[in-house]
Amino acid sequence: MACCTNGFCCRCCCGDGETRTPEELTILGELREEGEDEILPRKDYESLDYDRCINEPHAEVLEGMENRKSKQYEAVRWIMMFSIGVTVGLVGLFVDFFVRLFTNIKFSVVADSVERCSDKGCLVLSLLELLAFNMTFIFIAGVLVLIEFQSITFKRIKLNFPFFRSDRDKRDFVSGGAAAGVAAAFGAPIGGTLFSLEEGSSFWNQALTWKVLFCSMSAAFTLNFFRSGISFNRWGAFQLPGLLNFGEFKCPEGDKDCHLWTVVDLAFFILMGIVGGLMGALFNCLNKILAKYRVKHIHPKAKFIRVLESLLVTMVTTLVIFTASMLLGECRDLPSFNSTVLSDREDINSTIRQFFCSNSTYNDMATLFFNPQEAAIHQLFHQQGTFSPVSLLLFQLLYFLLAFWTYGVGVPSGLFVPSLLCGAAFGRLVANILKVKLGFDIYSGTFALIGAAAFLGGVVRMTISLTVILIESTNEITYGLPIMITLMVAKWTGDFFNKGIYDMHIQLRGVPLLEWETEAELDRLTASELMEPSLTYVYPHTRVQSLVSILRTTAHHAFPVVTENRQNEKDFMKGNILVSNNIRFRKCSVMTRAAEQRRRCQSMKSYPSSELRNVCDEQSAAAEPSEEREDLLQQMLDRRHAPYPALYPDQSPSEEWTMEERFRPLTFHGLILRSQLVTLLIRGVCYAETQSSASQPRLSYEEMTEDYPRYPDIHDLDLALLNPRMIVDVTPYMNPCPYTVSPHTRTSQVFNLFRTMGLRHLPVVNAVGEIVGIMTRHDLTHEQLTAKLRQHHITI
Repeated sequence: MACCTNGFCCRCCCGDGETRTPEELTILGELREEGEDEILPRKDYESLDYDRCINEPHAEVLEGMENRKSKQYEAVRWIMMFSIGVTVGLVGLFVDFFVRLFTNIKFSVVADSVERCSDKGCLVLSLLELLAFNMTFIFIAGVLVLIEFQSITFKRIKLNFPFFRSDRDKRDFVSGGAAAGVAAAFGAPIGGTLFSLEEGSSFWNQALTWKVLFCSMSAAFTLNFFRSGISFNRWGAFQLPGLLNFGEFKCPEGDKDCHLWTVVDLAFFILMGIVGGLMGALFNCLNKILAKYRVKHIHPKAKFIRVLESLLVTMVTTLVIFTASMLLGECRDLPSFNSTVLSDREDINSTIRQFFCSNSTYNDMATLFFNPQEAAIHQLFHQQGTFSPVSLLLFQLLYFLLAFWTYGVGVPSGLFVPSLLCGAAFGRLVANILKVKLGFDIYSGTFALIGAAAFLGGVVRMTISLTVILIESTNEITYGLPIMITLMVAKWTGDFFNKGIYDMHIQLRGVPLLEWETEAELDRLTASELMEPSLTYVYPHTRVQSLVSILRTTAHHAFPVVTENRQNEKDFMKGNILVSNNIRFRKCSVMTRAAEQRRRCQSMKSYPSSELRNVCDEQSAAAEPSEEREDLLQQMLDRRHAPYPALYPDQSPSEEWTMEERFRPLTFHGLILRSQLVTLLIRGVCYAETQSSASQPRLSYEEMTEDYPRYPDIHDLDLALLNPRMIVDVTPYMNPCPYTVSPHTRTSQVFNLFRTMGLRHLPVVNAVGEIVGIMTRHDLTHEQLTAKLRQHHITI
């Protein structure tokens, strides 16, 4: 008997012409009381496993894999990392080409209009042209974010690599992609690898380091190869390492008194780090308030509201840019270029804006606002002319306000480059004050770079990765010490007030990303205080109706597989095949102390000491069970005398259970995922009560992971084709050996286990093999641990 739905064949789970009771229809969701809403608890984010589920299908794949084939899979993983790097590099090339194209068109059209309308008095037309360009680009970006082109298109491509259909490979490839993106943007492959380690991954191992570095190198040099060939027609020269080029920091030739920085400058760098940390903390505080407002008032509304918000931000930003350039900018003398910066001469000269100024002067505010952000950063780093301190202060203030307002809108606005630009203006302001007002002999570009590092470090609180990224971007190793000191001071200052911007948004979105370590005070708590004691579990042999009920009324992603410890199991065994199957499973999987003692005695008989042999014989005679004596397993179960409710194992947990019923002893046998249970139901993996469990269909590893990562939902299941009285044997598909901890395990030990092993669920099992609770990453977040510690103090 087979019924097909959605391309799958449901064997044994449907019956023609069967009539169901109202209770069965209610369980299957086909009958609901009037006015009753179905419970559909869901989470926005689902954690990913790193350790593989070693169940029977997976073990069969491992046993059938030859050593040669295993090496082939490892070679393909390297090829995949290389492919990810090359793809990211090509995508970066594609994005950079069109961004430069559209940006040049926009600024050339607007610049011609401003120059023409400055004399004719039609600047309103120039403003409308700039507004039309910006709002058109933002509207397209906002719509694309709502549509999300997704990788589901590639689902049709069938690759015979089952090991890639796992959370482990998914997380590894995401880590490689994050590193490749940073490497392509800044031309910093080592910095990209460290960024993925520091900010982009919640789990890391040594083997992943080399793969991620290879991926980021592939991205950086792919982009460099094509950009150098296209721009200079010198293929293979590798002259343009990244999309964001900081230029060359170099003193003019012949100027022996010039220096990039000195030991005395370190004092100013430390002060700039403190100010950068304060500004970063203020930036994060304001952005967090705004993000909370968006979550509460904008995100629940229709999606087009986010597009309207993006257009509003664009309109205000355009008005501020145009007005500030026209009214607040100062006309400064054009800088004189020398031969030492010949390679950057054309770029700097072409980005100087003379809006509203005479031919021999330029508008310093318009030069910063009417250019791409990368060009504005280049001006602040290498412009030999002077910027007015008032213009730099106003630009920094306006850009600060616009940046914290923009970050979080429904467009890919970015954070790194705006923070670098805002910080570079701060650093150039400090350099102007020290050099022009106080007469210090300093290199202005160095202070602009340190200011950029100080503000960016104060916002994101990154240390090692940001240090290496800036060193690789400037190609100046002598900047290593001042950048590192500045970032450390900025981080310490900002951490005194709040968290980094990434950590804030992770917390607001409820993503269970763990810290690197826990505080010593949290070791006052144990696993029994951190765990969730109210369990939702399944039995080794469970009816379809119970599985459907559990999956439809809970949001858990894993369920313990248990059997109950009862006094009256013998009564249930009579005439109840389902219960007898569960008890038989426990008997064959639980190790009794008597059996272990017999094995030890057999090994002790080989000892030459007669005393040991005599002791062994006495213990064996005392432990040898007789036919009249009760089963050893039953003796072990009879150690508890409290009566337990006479509930069948096919019943799911009920809210009406008493405390004693809810916390009755449960022998732990393994862990099974929600996705696995839904797959078993959809594919009809079940057997009738009148049949043996051996008649249940078996699924291979490829069949179990065919729908990865978009497993079907329980609500996508056609319940009309299910027979609720059928039984599912979950034991071949559960993980029989997950990591477990004792209820007395301290918080630091639990935390390190989650961190180092990349765990997603951690059962808490007592000394006699009974599960007493379960923990997830949500239970180890900073907020949960703080609340538990507060509760612990109140209890004491």
